[in-house]
Amino acid sequence: MKHQRTISILTALIVLLSLVAGIIGIMPGEGAEGQTFLSIHGEMVQLHGKGIYAKDSVAAAAQAIAQDWVTVFLGVPLLILSCWFARRKSLRARLLFAGTLAYFLYTYMSYSFLCTYNPLFLVYVALMSLCFFAFVLVMLSFDMALLQQAFSEKLPTRTIGILMIVFMCAIALMWLGRIVPPLLDGGTPLVLEHYTTLVIQVMDLGLIIPVSILSAILLMRRRPAGLLLSAVMCMKGATMLTSLTAMVINQKLAGVDISVAEMVVFPAANLLVLLGIFVFMTKIRVSPSN
Repeated sequence: MKHQRTISILTALIVLLSLVAGIIGIMPGEGAEGQTFLSIHGEMVQLHGKGIYAKDSVAAAAQAIAQDWVTVFLGVPLLILSCWFARRKSLRARLLFAGTLAYFLYTYMSYSFLCTYNPLFLVYVALMSLCFFAFVLVMLSFDMALLQQAFSEKLPTRTIGILMIVFMCAIALMWLGRIVPPLLDGGTPLVLEHYTTLVIQVMDLGLIIPVSILSAILLMRRRPAGLLLSAVMCMKGATMLTSLTAMVINQKLAGVDISVAEMVVFPAANLLVLLGIFVFMTKIRVSPSN
């Protein structure tokens, strides 16, 4: 893998800082629960009131804490192991490594823009930057010609591509269902709470969904870029959907109202993406040498 030393240093920093952020995030901390105030959107918002997410809403804090658990106990071990085996020229490990970095990039980009300002702000920004450069270097290290040779002709590219498009459309419709009605009524979405904009929806509708659909189209045409992007998006999707499933459970435990769509779509998609990863991994027949 090209740029091994640089990537390894970046990964070590990501592991260190994400452990700091994640462990602090899951610690109960001090404070008082039950604080509410009237937001600029005219909505009474209940704050979490404790720990690093004290000034975030109960719903947002429940999601962040659930994601911190997944990051510390799943994301960090995956990042370490995939980086280690990627250095040993395992294609499967390199794809998993790239997908795990994509998860970390998405996570700390959302934390940087969404979490209410707290003492970890610069840690989130540093993690976002480190993850971005590590992800770019890893993606640039793949040889497209060798990558295309690595996958078996039996890889069901059409089936995987169609499922990716269907799932992305379902996510888009779910988010648009929350966004469009308030726009037409001149109001604001209830999920906005005391925040200024819908950061996750911006990232999904503006970046994740278009990239996923593009990768699905390229995959169905068996283009090397499609093979790479689709595999990475599946890897990223597995860790991200595991976080989303944990978020749904933690929000429910915190007494937050969860839509039926969220309770069904995310766990079901999690299983589907894990199946997609299994198919990708079993259809790799050679390991590129660079």
